[in-house]
Amino acid sequence: MERPRLRQVDAIPTDLNGMPVLCLRDPVGLTDRVLFLPLVAAGILQHLDGNHTILDIQAAWVRRHGDLLFREQLEALLALLDDHLLLDNARAAAARQAAEHAFVAAPQRPAFHAGRAYDADPTPLRATLDAFFTVPDGPGPPGPPRGTGLAAVLAPHIDFARGGPTYAWAYRAVLEAAAAECFVVLGTAHSPLGGRFSPSVKDFATPFGPLPTDRSFLARLLERTGRDGIVVDDFVHRAEHSIDFQAVFLQYLYAGKRPIRLVPILCGTLSDFVLTGRSPADDPVVRRFVTALQETIATATERVCLVGGVDLAHLGPRFGDPEPLTPAHLARAARDDQAMLEAVTAGDAEGFFRFVQREQDRRRICGLSPIYILLKVLEGARGTLLRYSQWPDPQGTVTFASLTFP
Repeated sequence: MERPRLRQVDAIPTDLNGMPVLCLRDPVGLTDRVLFLPLVAAGILQHLDGNHTILDIQAAWVRRHGDLLFREQLEALLALLDDHLLLDNARAAAARQAAEHAFVAAPQRPAFHAGRAYDADPTPLRATLDAFFTVPDGPGPPGPPRGTGLAAVLAPHIDFARGGPTYAWAYRAVLEAAAAECFVVLGTAHSPLGGRFSPSVKDFATPFGPLPTDRSFLARLLERTGRDGIVVDDFVHRAEHSIDFQAVFLQYLYAGKRPIRLVPILCGTLSDFVLTGRSPADDPVVRRFVTALQETIATATERVCLVGGVDLAHLGPRFGDPEPLTPAHLARAARDDQAMLEAVTAGDAEGFFRFVQREQDRRRICGLSPIYILLKVLEGARGTLLRYSQWPDPQGTVTFASLTFP
């Protein structure tokens, strides 16, 4: 504890009973508990990097605030963080090891977000998803399947409560046009991966029944990629929602109607390319993955549809911006998103990435990696923007969209 280190956590400024606080949440899901701290605690948390001693942290506090931070106060905070498994120490390591063992032993990836982000009971969940099609900003009820073919779709990964109708725009197109038996879902990784890409071989449990993973497709893909930068790691999928929500919607559409299979692949950050001004295409791991996925799709005996589980901008104090958002900020965000999506609908992967580079990703495009990879795999295929949406919270707005690529 003399050089305490904070685990990677989600730190979200918010209000609690009218008071500004910092909400700490574990993205890996070792604990469901959240911890609310006074905003001033951020000045302590930033020094919990394993390099600063207790005395270092106390001295930094005095320099910044001009008053004393007693060792007992700091140790009480550290004990609270430890109790919530938020410190990188032996206790958190033991909890992770126990979670990994339980996950490996499970026959499927459990529906981690059932009962949290969506109903665990299939009957009310089906009613909820049904309603997304018929609300005023929904697409209307799906028509009969045409099977005309759909190469890919981009859908949100925001929670259903905020993005449901926009999901419905994407998945109505899937139901009507996609004749696929295999859905390759490129998800946004919200925690670090061992490589650029991480597939899972586990089937995905959903309230509508298990969605089997296409292990044959995945094996053929891995034969082409090798293991350089492609790390099969089921555990990183355990608490991740960007693929989970797509699996739920796919099973909602097809369970009891016809069998489908899933290829779940999390895409890691490309922020190093944003910072250096280089293209991800300069990376041999990225190039090899794109080529391998193209070839595996082209030689597959099953029909394949790509799905990107993506959100767009994350704006406001909750995500690090200095001030609450106004209607003018949201209008600017919509204009910027529309300009960025012009490159996406044009099938221009490099143009899309350059747009984000020019901004230095100041708007925090959460689906940057899956969108870029999907566009590269499609090689210039033009898309259609079906729906653009915002969840307009002055403290933290998320933007998202649904697009199709025939």
